[in-house]
Amino acid sequence: MSLAEIRLDDKYRLATGHLYLTGTQALTRLPMLQHQRDQARGLNTGGFISGYRGSPLGGLDKSLWEARDYLKQNAIHFQPGLNEELAATAVWGSQQTNLFPGARYDGVFAMWYGKGPGVDRAGDVFKHGNAAGVSPNGGVLLLAGDDHGCKSSTLPHQSEHAFIAASIPVLNPANVQEILDYGIIGWELSRYSGCWVALKTIAENVDSSAVVEVDPLRVQTCIPEDFELPEDGVHIRWPDPPLAQEKRLNLFKIYAARAFARANHLNRVMLDSPNPRLGIITTGKSYLDVRQALDDLGLDEALCAQVGLRVLKVGMSWPLEPVSVHEFARGLDEILVVEEKRSIIEDQLTGQLYNWPVDKRPRVVGEFDEQGRSLLPNLSELTPAMIARVIAKRLAPIYTSESILTRLAFLDAKEKALAARSYSTVRTPHYCSGCPHNTSTKVPEGSRASAGIGCHYMVQWMDRRTETFTQMGGEGVNWIGQAPFTDTPHMFQNLGDGTYFHSGSLAVRAAVAAGVNITFKILYNDAVAMTGGQPIDGELRVDQLSR
Repeated sequence: MSLAEIRLDDKYRLATGHLYLTGTQALTRLPMLQHQRDQARGLNTGGFISGYRGSPLGGLDKSLWEARDYLKQNAIHFQPGLNEELAATAVWGSQQTNLFPGARYDGVFAMWYGKGPGVDRAGDVFKHGNAAGVSPNGGVLLLAGDDHGCKSSTLPHQSEHAFIAASIPVLNPANVQEILDYGIIGWELSRYSGCWVALKTIAENVDSSAVVEVDPLRVQTCIPEDFELPEDGVHIRWPDPPLAQEKRLNLFKIYAARAFARANHLNRVMLDSPNPRLGIITTGKSYLDVRQALDDLGLDEALCAQVGLRVLKVGMSWPLEPVSVHEFARGLDEILVVEEKRSIIEDQLTGQLYNWPVDKRPRVVGEFDEQGRSLLPNLSELTPAMIARVIAKRLAPIYTSESILTRLAFLDAKEKALAARSYSTVRTPHYCSGCPHNTSTKVPEGSRASAGIGCHYMVQWMDRRTETFTQMGGEGVNWIGQAPFTDTPHMFQNLGDGTYFHSGSLAVRAAVAAGVNITFKILYNDAVAMTGGQPIDGELRVDQLSR
């Protein structure tokens, strides 16, 4: 059978072999694997999935709907959220099932999904849910869709800092196979530690495809033998005073997560040397970029070992497990941390090494060098070429060669060639032919409008006197802060019907309560068009909007 002939039932049936899956399909299959693992252990568990669409997870709900019969066979209930915050609250509720009589399952494992801005929106729920914990046979996995390069977002974003604020451990897969493996590890980690666990996803993984192993028992985890949990456990209970939750989280759950990471070798040395001098610590996509950079420099495993290079791949980027990191750092002159966006691992690493004797403590560089100069910028995305230059620079005191210099020159020439445009015509994106936005976003002469989240965001690039925008659900509320201080008497606000149902109705109520002069234009097309044309999560008719 060719890859193109693989049918839906081949992707989601009970199987222990290899399948060709996209990252989205892997995420769809993931909860089925968890249910099958539980069955093999004699556990009768159910699964619950909720969230809100947004790239790179924009097509996950469509994939889940496509596989609904297979989800049902595995006792998994998929209920899209009205918005990310409410979806997260429903996930929190799934962990409360076994606190009360009537539960039909031994536990409910749950999965939430949302784009980076949705992570921000759901922060209050994440803090409450993580503090409360999970059921012993449940567990919570949070899929965070991050857009480092701002390719389909209003801002570039990374979600780790939001999860850290909620004390939620973060797993960082590097490819499609690790989406499956780390997803399973995430639920096992959640059950052991009592924490909600985040799984960072990016377009490079979710939109890619690979042949992966789908055996439910492929991943084998173990319980740490060197960590003592509290007598009353770390799981959700009722009643549960807030200060008791804080104590359980800060004194036990976070450290249980670190112990689990150590016992299950989530941090692995991928390249080593008998006399290591330069170490590289990296995670997720950046690990693959590092390997590509080494290949671009002509540094194969044998040569890396010869020149003294050691590479550590971190599976759980927060909290950073210290024992494996200390073992990795021992004997090194310098550690280069390669991670995208703002520092996560580097900040933890410098703290963990601070108390080492100065003569044994390696230099740590990453976002900045030892002089405070930018080294690996926290802007947009890192590329293998950028990383190759930095590796060559940091390696130069102990090793360089004509081959490396020649390869760096080739990378420079290649990037210049790619940057040089071979065309002069630039086409500004516009609405699709027949889309009602073509006419609905026009405003009367002398008026102005504000944009919002959705396809109609593009109106800002057109000559339609539409300027500025808000976050999703804030459309029009910015006028409340302007109206008292301007001679402009009125403005229009574009608002998509999908956003109206998601959170925009509250913005309309806020404008009414403030008594400002504003006209909302509800752009009705009966779909959440920008992520793939999914239906609105509920019933919404034109006649209801006028009530």
